[in-house]
This record gives sequence, structure tokens and C-alpha cells, in this order.
Amino acid sequence: MRIELAKSAGFCYGVKRAVEMAEQTTRAGGAVLLGPVIHNDHVVSKLEQEGAVLVRAVEEVPDGTSVILRSHGEAKWVHDALEQKGCRIIDTACPNVQRIHRLVAEAEAAGRQPVIIGTPDHPEIVAIAGWCRHPVVLPDGEALSAWLAECPERREMPLTLVSQTTSTRKIWDQAIETAKKECTNAEIFDTICNATYIRQTEAQELAARCDAMIIIGDRKSSNTKRLSELCRALCPRVVAIEGAEELEPASFAGAASIGITAGASTPGWIIKEVYDKMSDEIMEIEESFADLLEKSIKTLNTGEKVTGVVTEITPTEIYVDLGTKHAGYIPVSELTDDPTVKVEDMVKVGDEIETYVMRVNDAEGVVTLSKKRLDTVKSWDDVEAAREAGTVVEGVITEENKGGVVASVKGVRVFIPASQTGLPRDAAMTALLKQKVRMKITEVNRARRRVVGSIRAVEQAERAEKAAKVWAEIENGKHYNGVVKSLTSYGAFVDIGGVDGMVHISELSWSRIKHPSEVVSVGDPVDVYVISFDPEKKKISLGMKDRSQDPWTVFTDKYSVGDVANVKVVKLMTFGAFAEIVPGVDGLIHISQIADHRIDKPGDVLAEGDMVDVKITDIDMENKKVSLSIRALLEDSAPVEDEE
Repeated sequence: MRIELAKSAGFCYGVKRAVEMAEQTTRAGGAVLLGPVIHNDHVVSKLEQEGAVLVRAVEEVPDGTSVILRSHGEAKWVHDALEQKGCRIIDTACPNVQRIHRLVAEAEAAGRQPVIIGTPDHPEIVAIAGWCRHPVVLPDGEALSAWLAECPERREMPLTLVSQTTSTRKIWDQAIETAKKECTNAEIFDTICNATYIRQTEAQELAARCDAMIIIGDRKSSNTKRLSELCRALCPRVVAIEGAEELEPASFAGAASIGITAGASTPGWIIKEVYDKMSDEIMEIEESFADLLEKSIKTLNTGEKVTGVVTEITPTEIYVDLGTKHAGYIPVSELTDDPTVKVEDMVKVGDEIETYVMRVNDAEGVVTLSKKRLDTVKSWDDVEAAREAGTVVEGVITEENKGGVVASVKGVRVFIPASQTGLPRDAAMTALLKQKVRMKITEVNRARRRVVGSIRAVEQAERAEKAAKVWAEIENGKHYNGVVKSLTSYGAFVDIGGVDGMVHISELSWSRIKHPSEVVSVGDPVDVYVISFDPEKKKISLGMKDRSQDPWTVFTDKYSVGDVANVKVVKLMTFGAFAEIVPGVDGLIHISQIADHRIDKPGDVLAEGDMVDVKITDIDMENKKVSLSIRALLEDSAPVEDEE
């Protein structure tokens, strides 16, 4: 029979840190435990034996004492209440959890709605929710979708999404997918603890190749429950225990291989007791438990990816706890290639960070790490994955060359041919420099370090999607906020969201105009409405004139026969001149009414564009025609001049 112990079994960094802080505080003179520091009765009992006092409510805490807060974290009101009591607070909350507290508090302060994905009654979730006034706690993506559907306006709200650190990647990915699909202003922070993910993944791999599994951990621990659920899906025989006293080795008869793992709150001495009991009663182990644990610590090699926790930041180095006997550090020069980025903006003490092993010095127990080299490797992986999946990536245009432009996508140079920039054929590509663009990766050759992308492909896909939506929802009279794309002598073409419609020159304005440029210019935002459309021919006729303002009504409300108006000459004919009285209503000044003497043609006295005073001599209400006269005004003034 073979027994295999999971490398990641037992305390994670956060739990180990919490227990050590609690032990140090208790040994220094006693303290009050406000609830179990971790989900493990054995650890809590040990702390009580060393002098700690366990209480369940803030009201039970004596004034002025040292109070140890549990690793799951506590709500802000608990901190405030203890400070009012004059207590010294020892917050053992995992740095990853403390980061979530900051994220939701800052989000709400910025006017965003915090949305927390996790088990609503879990202590960690209750604590996180306690750092904002109006939290929304949902168990998964389905619940998120239902919450959004209850009030469609929520899809437009600025949301900030975080996750319970011990949630599964499947639940979180489902929630992210829902948010990206349904929300227009979602800010997403991946707060799943990497140590939890590693432990769960390793447990699944172990369960898949073993005949039986032993899961060690407190039954109140959701982390341990999740391990049991994942293993039961892959292994026929799974036994969950809290300690060696519950173990019955005889029940594993017939199993050729047994895997052992433990939750994050399980101390090493309990794991050792279980392992020793299995060893003594089932088989003889050549290696001691200590040797097995030593082997479980990964040997570091140059070129490997490793994950650790930032423990200290200096002006020249970032120190990282890798969970091994090696001391890891990242020179500031290996943090990033961006000279404008400050170290304190990239990493904080307590942050989990993934790095690349540059050098290993076993003699001194030191490992030199690099984040920027790992970022480069990961970026190539991401670019290749984007090419295979056809997903859209973002980049910044960094340079222009003869054949196109070059973008930086996560540090990888991506060449975009001129034909794929989305610009007109003869347009200057300089306008794209330093701009953030979205593109699809069309070619990747890692050996030649060549990557090709296309902005045009994204624009075409998005335009096609928008166009399909427009055609599905279009109807006569519907208004759109459009943009003028081009002008012709007979009208203007307007983009209404992926589809171009035509506004005829007669529909641009109530006034008589000679060219659309008198009213609009290319690039102008305009409000238009649908007059008619033909889905088969893909043609849409649009209007811009305000139909609620009937020019004839405006005219008749303002003027009557005998009134004098200042009008604009808009067109000369052989028989007279047409003049605009109000936008949309023209009147005719017959050639005989232009002057008080005979003229050969209207152009002898008037020119298009002239502003002249006229008298309204007739209004044909039925045919909506108006007769005007300059001569009548001249004759009206003649007697006065003769008298003088």
C-alpha cells in the first residue's frame, strides 16, 4: 500500500501568520480571543491553555485589553467598538482578506456598488460586508444574473466585484462571465487566494490517482468541506476527520494507494499524527514524516515559476516568502520595464506575487527572482491563447513604420499592417500613436518573435454586431443619436450605430439650403429619426427636421395680410423671386412687385441672399402660398414724401 501526502496540506500563509501572531500575543501577557482565531478547535484549545480567554461578543471584551481578531477578519464596526473600549487590536486577518476590506470600502467611497461573491453566512463574507454600508452578497454567477434582472438599471450601475478567498475558480469565472456579458460598468478584482486554488487542484489530482482519500480538518471549516466535495467527485472512498483519534486504518483494507490532504486551518502536528497512525498500523514507511515533509518542499530551479508573499519592501529590493527554506528577493530593476511606475504602486506587504526564478544559491539559501521576466513569458502565453480563442486584446500604439504601426500588448510587440489599422487608405497613422486600441491577434510565431494583429477585425465584428441589433429593433419614427459620416450634394450619410442611413437635403432643415454642409459637418453628432427603411436593400431614410414645429403654423401665428416682414431672397426666377419668411415657408415676390418701375428681370434689383422688407399682400391658406410685395411698401411711403 502506498501513502501519498499532498505537498500543500496544512497551514496556508495566512493561517500560519494568524496562529503565530496569536501565540506571540498570548505568551507576552495574555489576550482575549474574539471568536476562534481559525476554524480549528485544537489550535484554540492550545491558545486557551497558554492563557488566552475566548469570548464570543464585543460586549464581553474588558476595556483596555489586548484583543486578537480572527483570521477571517471582522467588520469595521467591531474595530471601531474595540477602539472605543481602549483595546489593543491584534488583527490576524489574512492580508488577502484585508485587501478585500480595502477594495469594498474604497469602491463604496467612490460611489460604486460592492458586489461580493461567496457563501453569505461565511465569517469571511460577513466581515467583508461589514466594511461597506450597502453590500450585495451573492453565492454565484446565477444569483448575480438574477439580481441584475430584478432591476435592469443595475446593469448600468458602477459595480465592483470581489470574491471570497476560498471560493472555487469555477464559481468565480461564472460570475465574471455574467458581469462582463450583462454589465456596462463593472470593475472586477480576482481575490481568490492562490494558495487555496493550488491546494484544491492538488487534492483533485491526488484523488484522481488514489483508491482512497483522507481529508483532515475542522468540520466547521468551509475550506475543508470544499476539499471533501472536490475529492468525492473523483475518488470512490473519501474519509473526513478532525484528528488521528477518528481514524480507523482497517477501513482502508484493499486500497492500493491512499492520499492525504488537509485544510488550511489544520496544524502540522495533527497531520503528522494521522500520517504516523496510518504508517504504524498499515505499513512500514522507510522515510520519516520529517523526511516526507522535506521532500514536499519544492526544489527551486532556474527558470521556474514560483508564488510567494511580499514580506518587506526596500528602495532596492522586494523580499518574498516562498514557503521554502530559501529567502527570495526581487531587485527593483526586475520588477517592471516601465520607468514611470513606483514600487509602492505595484506591490504592498502581504500581497501574493508570482515570479520567475533567475538564480538559486543553495549555499546561502537565497533565490533571486524577477517579475518582469515572468510577465513576458506569461504575456506570450496570453497572446498565443488569444490567437487560438480569437479573443480581443488591448494594447498601446508605440511606434509607426513604413508598413503599419506597432502596439505593445502586455509587453509583447504586435505589428499591425496599415490595411488592418481601421484608418482610411491615405490617412496618417501618426494619430494612433500612444492610443489604447483593441485588436485581434491573427498570427503568432514565437520562434521568430513575430506577432501580427488587426484593429480592423475588431471594428468589423463590433459594427456587424451593432448593425444586426439596429436591424432587429428598427421602426419608423424611432430616434437615434448618430454621427455624420459623409456628405453629398443631395444629403448626408449618418451612422446610427453600425448602420449608415441617408438624410436627404430636404430633410436636413426647414430652410431652403443649397448644400448639406450649410447645416452639418462630417463628425457632427446629430439626432435623427427613421422615415422609412428596406431590410432587403439595407437602406434607411432618416430625417432631422423637428416635425413638432410646423413652419406654416409658425408663420400664420406671427404674420397676417398687410404685415411687413424682413425676408431673405433664396431663389430668382424669370417671373419673380422667392424669399424665406420663416424657416420652411417661402413667399413669392412677383416681378411686377419688386420695384415701382418696370424691370426686365428680378436680377436687375435683387440677388440671392439679400435681406429686404416686404409687405404680405395675400395668404392662400388652402394651398399654403404667400404673395409678397416690395412695391407696395414703396407706394405706401410715396404720399409722405410728396407731402414733404
